[in-house]
Amino acid sequence: MFLTNARSVISGSAYVQQRSRSRCVHLVKMAGSWWRVCGRWSTSCTSTNVSDTLRCFSGMSTGASGSGLSRASWSSGPGNERMPLLSAQTHSTALHLNPLIIRQNSRFLYPTLSCFCRATHSDVKLKDPFMLAQKDLKCLYDDIKKEMFVSKQELKHLCDYYFDGKGKAIRPIIVILMARALNIHSNQAGDLLPGQRAIAMISEMIHTASLVHDDVIDGSDERRGKRSINDVWGERKAILAGDFILSASTMVLARIGNSTVIKLLSQVIEDLVRGEFMQLGSKENQNERFKHYLEKTFKKTASLIAHSCKAVSLLVNSDPDVHEIAYQYGKNVGIAFQLVDDVLDFTSGANQLGKPAAADLKLGLATGPVLFACEQFPELHAMIMRRFSSKGDVDRAWEFVLQSDGVQQTTFLARRYCDEAIRHISLLRPSPERDALIRLTEIVLSRDK
Repeated sequence: MFLTNARSVISGSAYVQQRSRSRCVHLVKMAGSWWRVCGRWSTSCTSTNVSDTLRCFSGMSTGASGSGLSRASWSSGPGNERMPLLSAQTHSTALHLNPLIIRQNSRFLYPTLSCFCRATHSDVKLKDPFMLAQKDLKCLYDDIKKEMFVSKQELKHLCDYYFDGKGKAIRPIIVILMARALNIHSNQAGDLLPGQRAIAMISEMIHTASLVHDDVIDGSDERRGKRSINDVWGERKAILAGDFILSASTMVLARIGNSTVIKLLSQVIEDLVRGEFMQLGSKENQNERFKHYLEKTFKKTASLIAHSCKAVSLLVNSDPDVHEIAYQYGKNVGIAFQLVDDVLDFTSGANQLGKPAAADLKLGLATGPVLFACEQFPELHAMIMRRFSSKGDVDRAWEFVLQSDGVQQTTFLARRYCDEAIRHISLLRPSPERDALIRLTEIVLSRDK
């Protein structure tokens, strides 16, 4: 019996994993895209279209009385992809039938290719992404500081404050490794092109500028384990510093001289603004909240990684399929990264996070763990609409989340996004950098700060 589960939905171009006793089919080209199929093939589901296959699985879901569950509807997900969403009736029916299967074991309907990836890489010692990128990162922050050279000493201190080399540098690491993996895939040496290295710098500069502005918006007094810029120099100077960092990144971008790359990374800045506006609002319709949350997550976090990865591919390869591989890896890793970050807000202390725990709740934000917890504690819906502004809301919401399986389900969803990223990057030619990008997904999932 196959049961549907909206909670294990991953991004639109999801792959369908099915089981077959006789064989494992690795690649099937359908609807103009490569779909990877792994596992036992169900004899009762013969569709070759992914949408029809999902509907077929949904139609097979029957309860003890033999009545079928309603089929999944389709809606736009983060990054404009198509993603299946279940009606409230379907979800409640499925939960009633078998809540244990509905939760983390419902891999038959929205599965991933984790079995394939593990089989492919079980005999490969995956490379440490930080070690591989270390050589390129060594001078990156110094070069960024050179791009922001100003004679006014105070502005220089403001701009250099976060470029101290003590951050995680996840974004430039991903960009550097992706560039090298793509260069090898395209029958070239693994050395970075000047434009690709510039994109790695730009990604870190845009990210840092967004952090400076976010701290002003949120009124944060701590970032990366030290006082935030707005707390040290004040909000006005912090805003100007963020603007200056952003303007310096656009100068580096202009020197690349590729109009398509310029357009891609300009889209990132637009997404950051739109994502911030989305974060300021709440959806009254409970069924739209999770879609809203994922779209906001894409725009605020994943868009930068996705478009940066695609940008470095444009400089070395003209194949649109390769561009899509790079984009999809960045998008899925980016969403997973933010999902884990939202989990850490409930599971890590301020010393590990470098920011106060429960910061999202205090800002009135309903993240993945809260949205999942709503199904077990409906009282959270009213708190979400008033953005946890009433006395005791933050503490009560915190307790509800910890008593629910919201943290576990958000972690599970992050893993599904990482599996999706692995499926895409595995299509590239084998290389240490490609394997390091696979290893990076494990690091994203297991991080504690």
